[in-house]
Amino acid sequence: MKTKAVRIHGVNDLRLDEFQLPAIKDDEILARIVSDSICMSSHKLAMQGDSHKRVRAPLKETPVIIGHEFCGELVEVGSKWQHKFKAGEKFAIQPALNYQGTLWAPGYSYQHIGGDATYIIIPNEVMEMDCLLEYKADNFFMGSLAEPISCVVGAFHAQYHTKNGSYVHEMGIVEGGSLALLAGVGPMGLGAIDYAIHCNRKPGLMVVTDIDEGRLQRAASIFTVAEAAKNGVKLVYVNTKDIADPVAHLQELNEGKLFDDVFVFAPVAPVIELADKLLGNDGCLNFFAGPTNTEFSASLNFYNVHYESHHLVGTSGGNTDDLKESLKMMADNKLNPVALVTHIGGLNSVAETTINLDKIPGGKKLIYTNKSLELVALNDFHEKGKTDPFYAKLHEIISRNNMLWCKEAEDYLLANAPEI
Repeated sequence: MKTKAVRIHGVNDLRLDEFQLPAIKDDEILARIVSDSICMSSHKLAMQGDSHKRVRAPLKETPVIIGHEFCGELVEVGSKWQHKFKAGEKFAIQPALNYQGTLWAPGYSYQHIGGDATYIIIPNEVMEMDCLLEYKADNFFMGSLAEPISCVVGAFHAQYHTKNGSYVHEMGIVEGGSLALLAGVGPMGLGAIDYAIHCNRKPGLMVVTDIDEGRLQRAASIFTVAEAAKNGVKLVYVNTKDIADPVAHLQELNEGKLFDDVFVFAPVAPVIELADKLLGNDGCLNFFAGPTNTEFSASLNFYNVHYESHHLVGTSGGNTDDLKESLKMMADNKLNPVALVTHIGGLNSVAETTINLDKIPGGKKLIYTNKSLELVALNDFHEKGKTDPFYAKLHEIISRNNMLWCKEAEDYLLANAPEI
């Protein structure tokens, strides 16, 4: 079978290629991709090429399919896995396989599997590591958002605290405690707000900061103070741009106290240093944002590490249990990460979007891989619709859904967008 896929051949050398997939082996599965969400990690892969840690062979000789936040349908199941999987089932994938101690992952390391393709072959190790997961929702785009949301879930689980005189790590944020999300209204910050409000281990107070008033207002319109309060969380949004002493201001919001848990969603030294100053006794700082600069550093108060028991953690991705939790919470309507999506495109727009991802504002860029569409922001559908009835209809649909992507919009796109 022929497939079309965006493959990396070298540094910033992404190409939309068409090539023949081999017949599947007994321990493999043929699948059709429907949607993929472009991750900043793919941008970093494009920047680094062969030097990326997950690349396992020279890209010039063995280009790999990019993309790792994908969802689709199984087409043909090899005999080894027919007891567990069936053609026609929807699926999501945990790309962090941890296979035999390697860093191999779909979207980085394989010639025949990655999210930015029409058809793929899922290799045996994905199933062996229990990383091919059934997806039961009535849409595809949520399946593409499950992996980024699992990164949030993993970060919350990675937090830890101790008690005086004990070396036992109590995992997770402080239940009923104080949580600050700094630079927290980007795509992953929105996911963290959603998760903190609706998970089983909630904070009592959650303060979300940013310096972009427009993004703060959008976040507040999606995850409202009232919705948080209904779930037992006091939620406060704060623009710190013009606050002379943000530590004192945020501390005042917490009844004069410092915070139990602080997350940093931007790889910016002053933001990390602010987080450090906000930590109370036994506080845990989570550096969520992944920098591209290998020499990136910031100043931390090690006096407080010693005497105030400050902790520092960082995670890169979520594990399979985190992804399963994300999928279950979505299926139970406890999580609705659709707010992350700000742009829609087709497979033809992937290469340019991935290379320039750091320069494109907004949140997640959702790709429908069997379609040919330029990358367009949801907020631009109205303008595009003045000359194109396709976008006029999409604008009409999302206007009825608080300008958010939804199943109705996806169904319309899949039925009416041109094939790649």
